[in-house]
Amino acid sequence: MPEFPALKVVTTETADPGALVPLLDREHPLLWSRRGFGLVGLGEALRLEFTGPDRFADAAATWLSVVSAATITDPLARTGTGLIALGSFAFSDHSAEKSVLIVPSVIIGRDHDRCWVTTVDSTFAGLPPATPLGEPFSVVLDQGSLDRAGYVAAVATAVSRIQHHELSKVVLARDATATLPAGADIRRIIDSLATRYPDCWTFCVDGFLGASPETLVTVDRGSVTARVLAGSAARGTDAESDQAAATALATSAKDQDEHQFAVQNVLASLRLHSADVTASEMPFTLKLPNLWHLASDIEGELTDGSTSLDLVRALHPTAAVAGTPTAKALEVIAELEPFDRGRYAGPVGWLGADGDGEWAVALRSAQVRTPHLSPPVITAFAGAGIVAESVPQRELLETRMKFRPIVEAIGPG
Repeated sequence: MPEFPALKVVTTETADPGALVPLLDREHPLLWSRRGFGLVGLGEALRLEFTGPDRFADAAATWLSVVSAATITDPLARTGTGLIALGSFAFSDHSAEKSVLIVPSVIIGRDHDRCWVTTVDSTFAGLPPATPLGEPFSVVLDQGSLDRAGYVAAVATAVSRIQHHELSKVVLARDATATLPAGADIRRIIDSLATRYPDCWTFCVDGFLGASPETLVTVDRGSVTARVLAGSAARGTDAESDQAAATALATSAKDQDEHQFAVQNVLASLRLHSADVTASEMPFTLKLPNLWHLASDIEGELTDGSTSLDLVRALHPTAAVAGTPTAKALEVIAELEPFDRGRYAGPVGWLGADGDGEWAVALRSAQVRTPHLSPPVITAFAGAGIVAESVPQRELLETRMKFRPIVEAIGPG
């Protein structure tokens, strides 16, 4: 394993920095936040890249080496202080997309009662100035590698495979793209997501951004928690129809079956590390601005000293984003999706020096790229869980609902 620089890390308490998004670097924003609390990263003190089926194990081992070489001064000793890295991992073992851990040169953090600044090999002092967001812009997503008819056909094929007992569930996604104006300030997209979806994890790592409602895993001082989402329905247009939609979802045999596939998948993975891990007795309906979700919370105490990255490795990919059984579902995804998911549906979050961290499943997300001398291009992704009772046209409509956060963030209004 290569040697890594001996990072000098210093955390100090600071005044409340105010809104987090205006603090972001316009060209390379780094953010992890929810309900106005979270982490802003500026610059790159260290960038670590990984690929292939061993990317999680390689990242965990590399992080241990980085931490052991670092000098950390952290009088606050709180969740999110000291040496941290923001990370995003590719969904597939065979993805061409690099998985990354980025140690920012400066981290601004805020939780419920304290704010702090962490510097890494930096003489930076105080808080960075907030900078106004760039001019508004509006673009419309266009069909990507799999058009609507192609997606409907792919779902029909998947349903047939399930009905012939090749597998129980598979999650099929489609992509959509748009060209952003030259010089577009993508902090506007991030700000829209954070404002419209405050109860989701708003993230941006290496141009990959989104607002995910699903916690893959959180590790905090020996405790482990997760939230499983599987099964969804559109919000109603008024109070009565909205409640009817929630009730229909909660009583849907199709959605309950899909949800239980996902919950049991997560429990089986976590029980190897936490003997007492349990799920909420019954799934509950989680209300988001655009959807109702069936949700279950999972919690336990770690019994083997695993880090958050160890658990990310154990959990990914969950049945909620791949299917059941996992190996067969991944084969079907590779066959029916004519594109590389990249980091979509992969783990995204942050990792601390002690191995604790918060990781979400990267849903409601998009990758922004800026080709040389060309305007930036945004590629969004949305998927649906396919089971034996799935109706292809309805699954297409579900993906349209799941595109909505990105559509709203880049569109008019």
